[in-house]
Amino acid sequence: MELKNYSTRWTSQRGARPVRIANCSGYKADPGYHMFYQATLGDVDFITGDYLAEVNIAENAQAHALGQHPGWEQTCWDGIEQSIEVLAEKRIKVIVNGGAHNPKGLAEKVHRLVTEKQLDLKVAYVLGDNLFEEMKDVATTGLPPHLDSDNSEVQHSSHTLDLIKKENKPIVSANAYLGARDIVQGLEEGADIIIAGRVADASPVVGAAWYWHSWCYTSYDELAGALIAGHLIECSGYVTGSNFAGFYEYPLDDLYDLIFGIAEVEKDGTCVITKHDAKKGFVTEDTVKCQLLYELQGNVYLNSDAKAILDGVQVKQEGKDRVRVGGVKGLPPPPTTKLAIFYRAGFQSEIVINATGYGTAEKFDLYERMIKFGLSRLGLLDKFDVLEFQRIGIPEPNPRSQLRSTSYLRIFAEAGDEKVNLGLTGLLTEFAMQHYSGFHATSDQRTAIPKPYISYYPAIYPQTSLRTSVNILEPKKTTSADVETRMIPTTPTPRFEALTKRENYETSNPVDLSTLGPTTRCRLGDVVLARSGDKGANANVGFFIPTLLPSAYPPSSPLYAQAWDWLRTYLTKEKLKEMFAESWDPAFFIERVEFPHIYAVHFVVYGVLGRGVSGSSRLDAFAKGMGDWLRDCVVEVPVTLLEGRGIGKGGETVSRSHL
Repeated sequence: MELKNYSTRWTSQRGARPVRIANCSGYKADPGYHMFYQATLGDVDFITGDYLAEVNIAENAQAHALGQHPGWEQTCWDGIEQSIEVLAEKRIKVIVNGGAHNPKGLAEKVHRLVTEKQLDLKVAYVLGDNLFEEMKDVATTGLPPHLDSDNSEVQHSSHTLDLIKKENKPIVSANAYLGARDIVQGLEEGADIIIAGRVADASPVVGAAWYWHSWCYTSYDELAGALIAGHLIECSGYVTGSNFAGFYEYPLDDLYDLIFGIAEVEKDGTCVITKHDAKKGFVTEDTVKCQLLYELQGNVYLNSDAKAILDGVQVKQEGKDRVRVGGVKGLPPPPTTKLAIFYRAGFQSEIVINATGYGTAEKFDLYERMIKFGLSRLGLLDKFDVLEFQRIGIPEPNPRSQLRSTSYLRIFAEAGDEKVNLGLTGLLTEFAMQHYSGFHATSDQRTAIPKPYISYYPAIYPQTSLRTSVNILEPKKTTSADVETRMIPTTPTPRFEALTKRENYETSNPVDLSTLGPTTRCRLGDVVLARSGDKGANANVGFFIPTLLPSAYPPSSPLYAQAWDWLRTYLTKEKLKEMFAESWDPAFFIERVEFPHIYAVHFVVYGVLGRGVSGSSRLDAFAKGMGDWLRDCVVEVPVTLLEGRGIGKGGETVSRSHL
């Protein structure tokens, strides 16, 4: 794709070819040099960055309110500062949500940099996502509906409504997830760099493609395709080899220091996911499918501008590091958008102690009884919001070292009153010399000291109630160092479509599993890959048959279709409950759908993460490891499917080769 004629990029080239959009960040931790890489290691039209996880905007809210934090993400500024001259030279436009609580402040800082360097770049910022003032008194004004309020089969965590049912739970942040309309308006006004706060993760990519191809608000198929393109590249290196379930079939040195992904979005909304040739990483059908299945909420992906219907999604390798994604359909957006409300929930403590070898289960039984006895004597046992004794790992039989024989007891506690947690911490000293044989722990239990924590309430908010704007920074005519702001109010889409009940089904035409031949017990992951993630209190996990692992069946092989028949028939909701085993709770609820063109089965498990994010008691609070845990479960698999992967008895790989 020829992009070298930078001077004509926004005239003769706009809309005449696919738009090339590079991602430089998926979280605030991604260093600024990734923006510089995307700007310099190849040609792109836009660079987008997603710097906001659900929790980090809340973590900085209090510090920003106290004047102890600038309100925007430092790594976003670092990237712009490193790249600004290249952006001007190559006429690359930048759209980021790194403005966080203070997009105006970061935009003005960038404008000063542009002015100092005398560059021909126009800076803008988006406002309207921050609803703190509207939400700070919800105890009296009323709490917006919960994100899952339309699903009567979902049971919420027992502490979901603490922020209105209990005292002293002040809200620290409330941010709505905005769409792309404000971004498009800013681009139409000539903006080169747009700083937003909480726009939805994929909205910068949607806005870039919408503007480039001059779509209208009813271009639902096209907008939905761009939405999925944004979903695929929004998470740093997740589409180029990071967080990839099949990583072990590649040289380990190929799996770090990765370049991030690029989406080439075509006029019809289909896209090719790729990367710069420079630096490490790889884009295959399998890395794309893994990321496609990440943090979904079923077969409908929601955004403020369109709903993406994924039932027909297709993923196809076109060449080295080039994967085409299509088959996505669009519908009008819902009348509401997500609203993330965080509040000061109380205090949190975490204690980790070790046990080695013989009698480990009894050792942890003893310690739990002792701590509960002490808490009862202090009158504190029933004062906790959460008190869990979690056993992590099991000692290796006939251990080859003490490390292999050691496992952990994790005591996790949350309470509204700091004194309750301090009572738990005090027992560590009181019972310091009363313990099981071989008791040991880290020398400094800093996490045992109660620390304030924030918890999460995911809500929905009417789009028509939002008051959004894009704000263009322009030099004053009198003094070039000064700036004036031209505010342009924006409005939501004029057409919405109410949400319908989410689809939830077993496979429509199961096969007779006996026709697939004799079976043997092996790990699920010997046949399938997976990706899992969080959606507030819920976790999602998608399983699929790989196509481009070195050991995978060729897509033309009959074994590939047989593996799909087995997976969709075998992996039912009841089977998933069985695999959860001791982790299953009757309060959980499962939704199941299929994506037949990519041979994937997808689940959402409602309620498994408690309140979610920083309020969750789970060790894996963001469900990142859930997919790999379930892939390690032993299941009945047809022998022919294992032999086709070069896997023998017990799941041992006979031979593997690199691509």
